[in-house]
Parts: sequence; C-alpha cells; structure tokens
Amino acid sequence: MSHLQIILPFSIPPAPIATDLRRELHTPAFAKIIALSNRGEIQQFEDFSRLLPHESLLAGHFAVESSTGVALSVLDFQNNSPATTHNKMQDFGLTPTEGFWFTLNPIHIHVAQDHLVLTDQRQLTLSDDEARSLFEAAKTMCEEVGKTLVYGDAKTWFLRADEWDALQTATMDAACGHNIDIWMAKGEHGLPWRKLQNEIQMLWFIHDINTQREARGDNTVNSVWLHSGSAAVVPAPTTHDSSHTIDQIIAQVKNQETVFLHLDALLAPALNNDWPGWLDAIHKLEADWFAPLLLALSDKKIQRLSLIATDANRVATFTVTPRSLWKFWTKPSLDQLFSVATSETPDTL
Repeated sequence: MSHLQIILPFSIPPAPIATDLRRELHTPAFAKIIALSNRGEIQQFEDFSRLLPHESLLAGHFAVESSTGVALSVLDFQNNSPATTHNKMQDFGLTPTEGFWFTLNPIHIHVAQDHLVLTDQRQLTLSDDEARSLFEAAKTMCEEVGKTLVYGDAKTWFLRADEWDALQTATMDAACGHNIDIWMAKGEHGLPWRKLQNEIQMLWFIHDINTQREARGDNTVNSVWLHSGSAAVVPAPTTHDSSHTIDQIIAQVKNQETVFLHLDALLAPALNNDWPGWLDAIHKLEADWFAPLLLALSDKKIQRLSLIATDANRVATFTVTPRSLWKFWTKPSLDQLFSVATSETPDTL
C-alpha cells in the first residue's frame, strides 16, 4: 500500500500561544486531515536533547509503523547530534576515504544578560567571498593543531578530527536561541575543541571581513559550531523536500511503497519566535500541500497519508486513508493537534 509520510517540524504550536494561533488559522484542508486521522502515541524527547525530534527522524532514527499503520517509534539517539557529516560531504561531491569528520558551521553568537546565545544561522547573510576569506584564516589555525578543514559552501565546512570521535555535540537548531553552555561539545576532548574554537574566534575578531560587516550593521561571524561527527556514510531514508511539486510527490507515491517528504517552512519562524511568519507559512502549506493532498486522498492517488508533527520535544503522528473520508459527518477540526500542544503529560518513549 502506497504511503506518504510528511515530516512537519514545529507544526505542534507552543502551549502558551496555542489558543491565539488557532484563532488566526484558516486551514480547512489541514483541519479535515487532522480531524479524520488516527493519532499515534505522543513521543517525548528529553528537554536538553542534542538534536530535535525531526532531525532524528531525518537521520533514520525511527522504525516503520506497526501493523496498525499509526505507530512511529523514535529510538534513543538523544545524547548526540546525528552522524551525518559524511552524507553531507557526499552532497558536496566530497568523498573522504578515511578519518572522522565533523560539520563545522560559521555562526553568530550574541550576548544576552548573563550568557551567550546562538543565533539562527539562516539569518546570517554571508557571501561566498566573505566565507572563503574567513575559511582560509580558520583553515590555517586548524592546520597548526593538526586538523584538516574542507570547504563545502559559504555556511558549511568540514573538519577532520580523528581523536575527537567520542565528542558529544549538538545540532545548531537544537541549540538555537538558547544558552550555548548547555549544548557545547562535551567529552574527553571537549577542552581541545573549545581551545581551537576560541582561537578561531579571536582570529576572526580582528579580521577585515568582520570589521566591514560591523561597519555596515551586519552581524559579525564570530564563532563556529561543531556537530554531526561521522566515520562513514550512514544509511538514511531518501527524503524529498519542497523543491518537488505535489504532482512529482504523488507520482513517487504511485511507484514506491513509502515516500518521505520533509516540509520545513514552519521551522525557522518557530525557532525565531516569529509567529506571524509561522501563520503565513502554514497558510502557504495549506494552499500548496494540504489542500492538494486531501484531493489526492479523495481520488485514491494516495492510499495512506501520515503527518508527522513535531516541536522541540515531541512527535505525534496523524494517519489518514481514503476510507477515513467516508466519515462525512466529521467536521474539520484541529482539536487532535492542539491537544498535543497543550498536553502537560504526554506519553513517553
């Protein structure tokens, strides 16, 4: 049976403003899918997990549904960022044959009242020329301590550090907006990493690129973030994204037993507490995806549809089939989704 599973990061709204957001939502197709669906168990991540639930799903840390078709099981990979650096390097045409590699991202950290906060990297505008100049400076620093740094693109670099393979690191999105002390890399080689990070920060503090950025009012690139260490390419499900059209996805569903789709339009607004932006994004998802998907279900082009909703700590799966549409008396409602949002004691893993 063809099955489309859609991962929707941060589609579970935060409890304190859930009621206000709901009043502003105009998503009849989304509401109908949620109302007609069977909801699986709510699964809970730890408060200080080093990756977000949807990042665990995308890395393949889950089991395919049970015989009922509604259960999603997220495995316990919460103490480290996913081992996906080799996969990312492959995307850039880089194929290291040996060594342990981390993803290293140039970032901006801002000072709060009494701690440092990681700014969402999506908000950091960084040209390739600027990035290349900062990269070369950091590369020299890395080479001085016996580390290899490789360029991917302006915001994605890769560091070989074989002896750091036991470091526990956190993804940028898990740490975004929080006190970075909690999510800093830890382990036996945590101190050598922090020393290298500090040396790069000091080098960049006086770099011409940052002087120019500060003069024109742009955030400086004042640190780097280390995460997702790996020793090889790891198996992960092929996941499509919004670069594909709805027609292309439906065609994929016809030809494959299970298709995964990742729609991340709600992620950046949620991480940055931009709730008007979150509403705009979910209304666009309604027009571009939910309404066409509901029609595809009605036409039996999709035999099973699962919406995998997450926030920073939880996963809830809503599964619907063409047969579910026979419940013509069921009114469109987001009650099942918002009950997750306001749940104080969700089921745990």
